[in-house]
Amino acid sequence: MATAEVAEPARRLWTREEYYRMADLGLFHGQRTELIDGEVVILSPQKHRHYAAKDMAGERLKIAFGEGYWVREQGPLQCGDFSEPQPDVSVVPGTRDDYEDHPTHAILVVEVSEATLHYDRTQKASLYARSGFPEYWIVNLIDRVLEVHRSPVDDDSQPFGARYADVQRFAPGQTVAPLEKPDAAIAVADLLG
Repeated sequence: MATAEVAEPARRLWTREEYYRMADLGLFHGQRTELIDGEVVILSPQKHRHYAAKDMAGERLKIAFGEGYWVREQGPLQCGDFSEPQPDVSVVPGTRDDYEDHPTHAILVVEVSEATLHYDRTQKASLYARSGFPEYWIVNLIDRVLEVHRSPVDDDSQPFGARYADVQRFAPGQTVAPLEKPDAAIAVADLLG
C-alpha cells in the first residue's frame, strides 16, 4: 500500500502591488489597513488620546529634526515586496519632493501604543529591526513611558528574524534625543500627552 504525501496548507501572501489593487477595488473601504509580511492587517480605530499623542510626537519631531528631514504621520514605508507598514510617525531623510514612491528607509519610526502594545513590541519591532531602521520608539500610553529601541540585530527567535539589542524606557520628567539629532532633547511628558 502506497503512503500518501502529507502537505500542510500554504498561506497566500499578498504583494504591495496586489494590496494596492485590492484597495482600488474598494475591498478596504472604511478601514485602516497595512500590509505586514504579505498579510493585510486591519488597524484599530484611533481614540482621542492616541491621536493626540501621535500629533504631539509629529510636532516635536518636526521641531527636533528641522530642515532636511521629512516627518511623516501615518505614511506608508516600503519594507520589501510584502510589507508596507504605516507607523504613526516616521522620519526620513530629505523632503517629500525627493520621493517618487513611499520611502524604503527611515531614520526613526514611532508607534503610539494603547490597544496594540504587545503587537508593537513584538511584530512591529521585529519588522522595523529587519528593515534596518536604526531607531524605533513606542509611546506607551498604558504605562506612561517612552520605550526607545536601538541597534537592530538578527535574531531568528523573533517574528521577522530581527530585534533591537538596546531597549530603554524613559519616564515623564526625563528627556530623550534621537540618534540622528543628539542635541535635540525632547521631553517625554510632551510625547505622552
